[in-house]
Amino acid sequence: MCYDSNAQPPEPLGVTGTAQGEELVLTAQDGNHFAAYIAQPSQPTGAQVIIYPDVRGLHQFYKELALRFAKAGVLALGLDYFGRTAGLTPRDDSFEFWPHVQQLQLANFFLDVEAALGYLASRQAGKGTTFTVGFCMGGSLSLLTGTRDLAVNGVIAFYAGLSRAFGGGKTVLEQAETIHYPVLGLFGGADQGIPVSDVEQLGASLEKAGVEHTLKIYPGAPHSFFDRRAVDHAEASNDAWKQVLGFIASHNA
Repeated sequence: MCYDSNAQPPEPLGVTGTAQGEELVLTAQDGNHFAAYIAQPSQPTGAQVIIYPDVRGLHQFYKELALRFAKAGVLALGLDYFGRTAGLTPRDDSFEFWPHVQQLQLANFFLDVEAALGYLASRQAGKGTTFTVGFCMGGSLSLLTGTRDLAVNGVIAFYAGLSRAFGGGKTVLEQAETIHYPVLGLFGGADQGIPVSDVEQLGASLEKAGVEHTLKIYPGAPHSFFDRRAVDHAEASNDAWKQVLGFIASHNA
């Protein structure tokens, strides 16, 4: 599990905007109904993100994260993975997520992503530049989004598992040379589940593929360091926001 129910996303520094959030139910092409949450900025920049949560699905941390993005001017939509197997039930502490993670299929996940992209395109008249940002399993899925032909401008991953397969597909490292969108990857140097050697291998594959990328490792930072409670890693969290918002701004054509 990446974030527990007490986790809180850090606030980006220097942000003065406000945001309004709304619960949604979206429908994929195969008829799947899944939960989503959208946060609308008061001062939009034209950029938008789709948030891929950790293994617990769309729980409160990611709704609050969407609001943080929106306060920074970025329209944000978080999606839930488990509509097909768990319906629209809450993703709180009572939710037993692991059986649903085991049933997740990449083909179905990307149907949900396409539905989210379609919703954003209709809301923004197709004008927004779009990025995916994921955490843990969601980070892996964000990088795998970069292997698909979708209407995105870049992919962002926090502590993505690189050598673990999700949804019946191959690992990120096995597919890294087929990523064709700009990549921002943020990792903790003390993350025991993601060796630095995996991050280095990802960088080598992206270099070989000629893909623009920034991979940053924060020395001493653990998995899930991006949390307001992790005061010892506040500097890493502040820099992570700087990296993310800078990456979005630089590709927000």
